[in-house]
Amino acid sequence: MEDFYPFQDLEKKWQERWGNLFRCDLDGAGEKYYCLMMFPYPSGNLHVGHGRNYIIGDALARIKMMEGYNILAPMGWDSFGLPAENAAIKNNIKPSRWTEDNIRNMKKQFYDWGVLYDWSREIASCQPDYYRWTQWLFLQLYESGLAYQEKASVNWCPSCKTVLANEQVVNGSCERCKNLIESKKLKQWFFRITAYADKLLQDQEKLEKWPERVLVMQSNWIGRSEGIEVTFPLEDGDRNLNCFTTRVDTIFGATFIVIAAEHPLASELIKKGGEEREGTLFIEHVRQIMLQEREKVAFTKEGFFTGCYAINPATKKKIPVFLASYVLMEYGTGVVMGVPAHDQRDFEFVEESPLDIPVIQVIREEGSEAGDLTEAYVGDGIMINSGEFDGLQNREAMEKITDSLKERGLAERVVHYRLKDWLISRQRYWGAPIPMIHCAACGTVPVPEDQLPVLLPEDVDFIPRGDGKSPLAASPGFLNTVCPRCGGKAQRDTDTMDTFVDSSWYFLRYLSPRDTEKAFDRELVNRWLPVDQYIGGIEHAILHLLYSRFIIKFLYDKGLVEFNEPFANLFTQGMITRNGVKMSKSAGNTVNPGGLIEKYGADTVRLYTLFIGPPEKDAEWNDRSVEGAYRFINRVWRLYFRHRDIFSEPPGTDEGKLDPPRMDKAQLNLYRKIQKTIFKVKHDILDGSFHFNTAISALMELTNEIYLFIENNQDFEDRVGTSVELFKYALRNVIILLAPMSPHLCEEIWERMGHAETIFSRRLPEADEEYLEADRYTLVIQVNGKIRSREEIEQDLSDEEIKEIALANERIADFIQGKEIKKVIVVPGRLVNIVAV
Repeated sequence: MEDFYPFQDLEKKWQERWGNLFRCDLDGAGEKYYCLMMFPYPSGNLHVGHGRNYIIGDALARIKMMEGYNILAPMGWDSFGLPAENAAIKNNIKPSRWTEDNIRNMKKQFYDWGVLYDWSREIASCQPDYYRWTQWLFLQLYESGLAYQEKASVNWCPSCKTVLANEQVVNGSCERCKNLIESKKLKQWFFRITAYADKLLQDQEKLEKWPERVLVMQSNWIGRSEGIEVTFPLEDGDRNLNCFTTRVDTIFGATFIVIAAEHPLASELIKKGGEEREGTLFIEHVRQIMLQEREKVAFTKEGFFTGCYAINPATKKKIPVFLASYVLMEYGTGVVMGVPAHDQRDFEFVEESPLDIPVIQVIREEGSEAGDLTEAYVGDGIMINSGEFDGLQNREAMEKITDSLKERGLAERVVHYRLKDWLISRQRYWGAPIPMIHCAACGTVPVPEDQLPVLLPEDVDFIPRGDGKSPLAASPGFLNTVCPRCGGKAQRDTDTMDTFVDSSWYFLRYLSPRDTEKAFDRELVNRWLPVDQYIGGIEHAILHLLYSRFIIKFLYDKGLVEFNEPFANLFTQGMITRNGVKMSKSAGNTVNPGGLIEKYGADTVRLYTLFIGPPEKDAEWNDRSVEGAYRFINRVWRLYFRHRDIFSEPPGTDEGKLDPPRMDKAQLNLYRKIQKTIFKVKHDILDGSFHFNTAISALMELTNEIYLFIENNQDFEDRVGTSVELFKYALRNVIILLAPMSPHLCEEIWERMGHAETIFSRRLPEADEEYLEADRYTLVIQVNGKIRSREEIEQDLSDEEIKEIALANERIADFIQGKEIKKVIVVPGRLVNIVAV
């Protein structure tokens, strides 16, 4: 007797049968539903932590299919990048070979999980038929003035031997290899994402179904600040320091100036002030601090007096100019006015300064008097020591001081952003070549579109050079070319693009992945996008998601698409941890799904992954708890297998039709439970929160109720009657509702029940709303045998729930206050007696 689900044979059977289940007819029936998982980097082996993303997406696509939607669920590979190149160097193979091998392995893992995609739409960003169009996108940006090249200080990873964007530096280290980075000046290509800063912020209001924390992270990264840019002339009058401030009301209290050590004028000021030697050492010291702890540097208070003075335009007094570790070039202008009376950091800076810098209070709290300060006063109040503005409320004074300085040509109202342009140059081999040509006569010239793609050469030594140049620079066959304008000798640009360029538009390509004439089919993308549901990790909140939004807005402005946001709904799943640490190869705590699938089956692994906790939160993996999911799978299997004779006849047109008013109490209770379960499963998954965990819990409860119903019912001996029909109805609903989570099991049972079509062509059941509410009755509540109160409660509550209701009753609480409760006796359906002394 098959008391245990024979997954070894049955799961392979269904995985083979499902070959075309998710193949999408873009013109097919049903409302469109574009369900997209962030395409992965082909690293080689997926662990169970990775599985959470893909299993959630697969289960969602299946349940939406059962709602009648036309599902588009494609998959591809973000296959350019440093890991492939580094692995190829380590193993002495080509990056393309390493990547292709990993793709094959990961596709098999998807297959073993029962995770389905429309593989007819598969793309890989490292293939010429894809990166041709990434290069085309670069040219569109270049022609629009949004791609440019300039020399800049960059983050250089000496280990990876390439440039990193600021976003790819974590605590002064390369996010990939963890080695400390260095600063280097190189000529680099940038995308002018700053031109879209306001649109990226303003259009957040359209992203109603994005996690709030993602929007906050993007807002903070863009960092829009409205303020005043004030001119502080240097004492000798030959230069000005432009200072950005949001507190111009405190300018009369500005008694020093601090500038960023990386400011273009820093070296000039220390030379002019006679402090070149010591000042240069300080600049280098700050640079090292910033490379290692850029985010913490704002909390330091180290300074160096340049020997120069500036003139406060409000007081006309000279004030010292310092270099400081806490001022960063990416904030404002890299120049900050020091107001020790009204900024705590400035207050502490002055206390530690070797110079005697005055602390001048210019705002006092209303109702108090000015006096010696023991800390900075940062609140609002009345202006003092501020000339003609004395006596004004400080907020009112802001506008008047700004107007006064503006009339003298010393201030402007401005908006500053933390966001900097997107640095896309990489000095590595395994990436999309930048389609530009450098000609001595014509300058920098774009590659004509009809000459795309600029192919990566196969016969190149891709070992990083370490001199700031790509390995492509050492390939004469790639480097030397002809200028498309003058026909003279020229050289190709040897940098490759940041892989985030590849992933900024891939979701468009899935609609027409084999198109050789254009990057994407406008009619199709305008019909199918924005993506209805995008699923991926929170770690992509700033980089990938922000860059994709930028690119779509650019294409919208060019008239190439009719939507200006790529993803209508975004879900960011929590991480899987083990032993309290994020599951990762580097942490040495990964769990290979292959071993678990071999031991328990794919349905068990899927079910446990979905049941482990709320999907938006981190969850701790427990190997022993997988067994609980396995037991449930087998309980469902046994429900069918032990009563399979009941389903011996093919299902008829009256399948599932029951008459609740004629049911006895036990039958009606089970019928109500079925309706509640239908409602809860659909609600918990389809409301956008994807709480498969609570949906599975509800199905477990219903399964338990079915077992109890069978044990307490004699009709099953004759295999006829209402109880048998109710059992069939109950089990069919369990199978249908469980199918997206444990599809192999449910497909097999569904077929054995006599259904020829896949269970995923079956529409989800609708709850009988009339029976969603349980019957209610009046609970009598006694204290020491005497009736003290009554409560209207639901019929099917547990004893523990009834006890809680009785003890929480307001009148009962008064009776038992100060007494010790000895016991609580429950007579189900009638009364509760609380024994208290």
